Amino acid sequence: MSDLSLLTVEESRKKLDAKEISSVELTTACLDSIAKQEPDLHAFVTVLSEQALSSAKVADQSIAKGESLPLLGIPISIKDNFLTKGARTTASSKVLDGFIPPFDATVVRKLKEAGAVIIGKNNMDAWAHGSSTETSDYGPTHNPWDLSKLPGGSSGGTAAAVSANEVIGGIGSETAGSIRQPASWCGVIGFKPTYGRVSRYGVVAMEASLDSPGPLSKTVRDSAIMLGVIAGHDVLDATTPDIAVPNYLKDLNSNIKGLRIGLPKEYFMKESQAGINDMVMKSAKQLESLGATLVEVNLMDPKFGIADYTIIQRAGVSSNLSRYDGVRYGNDRTYFGKEAKRRVMLGSYALSSGYYDAYYKRAQQVRMLLKQDFDRIFSQVDLIMSPTAPSTALPIGSTLNEAMFGELSDLLIEGSSLAGLTAVNIPVGLLSGLPVGAQIIGNHFQEQQVLNAAYAYEQKVNWKEIKA
Repeated sequence: MSDLSLLTVEESRKKLDAKEISSVELTTACLDSIAKQEPDLHAFVTVLSEQALSSAKVADQSIAKGESLPLLGIPISIKDNFLTKGARTTASSKVLDGFIPPFDATVVRKLKEAGAVIIGKNNMDAWAHGSSTETSDYGPTHNPWDLSKLPGGSSGGTAAAVSANEVIGGIGSETAGSIRQPASWCGVIGFKPTYGRVSRYGVVAMEASLDSPGPLSKTVRDSAIMLGVIAGHDVLDATTPDIAVPNYLKDLNSNIKGLRIGLPKEYFMKESQAGINDMVMKSAKQLESLGATLVEVNLMDPKFGIADYTIIQRAGVSSNLSRYDGVRYGNDRTYFGKEAKRRVMLGSYALSSGYYDAYYKRAQQVRMLLKQDFDRIFSQVDLIMSPTAPSTALPIGSTLNEAMFGELSDLLIEGSSLAGLTAVNIPVGLLSGLPVGAQIIGNHFQEQQVLNAAYAYEQKVNWKEIKA
C-alpha cells in the first residue's frame, strides 16, 4: 500500500510484526497526512511530531527484539480533554491554553503501555460543550466528507482525523452523544462503553456521572482492539467495577442467529431528515437476513431525555468548572466562552436553594425512570437499533444562536447515555454524499454483543456503496 495512513489498526499490527513496514514509516505517513490536510480540516489542537517519531523509534527497537503489544508502534490521536504528561492539554478552551499536565490520564497510560504512538491532541468543543466542534476556542473542525459541513462533536476532531486517515485510530469521550454523533457525521465506527467500563481518571470532567471514554476507528475490529486496551478497573476511579475485561477481539463473532433486536418506533422520528429512517431500517433488515429477529418496541419519547440531560449536564458543568479560577492552573474566568458561561448559569440555577428539588432532584428521578424503561425493553430484546442522529452533517455556522443545538443533535442518544448503556455507531450508507449512522445499543457490560452485531453488519455490507 502506497499510503500507509490508510491502514487500519489490525492491518498495521500485522505489517509491523511481519517487519514489512516500520513504526517510523507509519508515523511519518500519518504526520504527512496531517500536514497536508490540517490547513483545511483543523482536526488537531496540538501535533506531537517530535515526540511521536521518538516513540516510533523506540517501538521499532521493541519490535526488532520480538516484542508484540496490541498497539505497539501504531499512531493514535487523543481528544484534547485527556491529560497527557508533558504535552499540552487545553480541552479546546483558552482557559487552559498552555497547560502542561504533570501526569497521564489512565486511558493515556494504558495506551502507552500497549505501545501506542501518541501523535497528537484533537480539537473538540470547548470543555466538550456541544455537538459540532464549532465551540472550540481554537476554531471549528471541518468534516472530511464536505469541508463546508460540521464534523459533529464534541469528539469531532478525533472523528474527523480518523475519517480523513490522518491517524490509524483515535480516542474520544462521550457524555451524551460525543462519540456516536460525530462518528455518524464523519462515517466511522464510534464505540461508547458502559459507564464505568473505562476509567475517567485524568479526563477533564464535564458531567462525572455520564462521561465515558471510548474508541473511534475505521473498523469494528479496530474498536475491539482499542477497547480491550483501555477498559478495566482503575483504583483511581471508584466508578470502574472490578470485573474482568473480555478479549473483545478474540470473541468477536459475526454469528448473530437468534439475536433479538428492538426497533423503537419513537426513535424513527418523522422529523428526521428524509431518507435516514429508511436507510437505517434497511440496515436492520440486513441483520435480519443474517438470522437476527427484529422486534418493534416502544421506548420513552426521546424528548424526555433532552429535558433530563439538560438539567443534569448543566448542573455538572456548574460544579466541575468551578475549579477553574485561575489560581491553581490556567487563565482566569474571563477566558470562558459564551457556551461555558451559559451552561454554568443554568446549572447554578438548577442547583440553587429553592430550585434544587424542583429541577435537579426531579431530573435524577426522571433519569431513574429512563433507566427502568430501558430495563423493561432489555427484558424483551437483546439489543436496540435506531438512527444515531436525526440528520446528516449540517453546515458550519449552524450552531450560531442555537443554544440547544447539541441537545437536538443528540436527541436519539441522550436516553441511553443517561441510563449508562453501551452502544456503537456504524455507518450504513450515504445520503446526498454524506454518511448516515445507525446506533446499536446494548445493556450494561454487553459490549461484546454490541460489537458482534456491528461486526456482522460490517462483514456483510459495504456501506459506501449504499447511496440515496
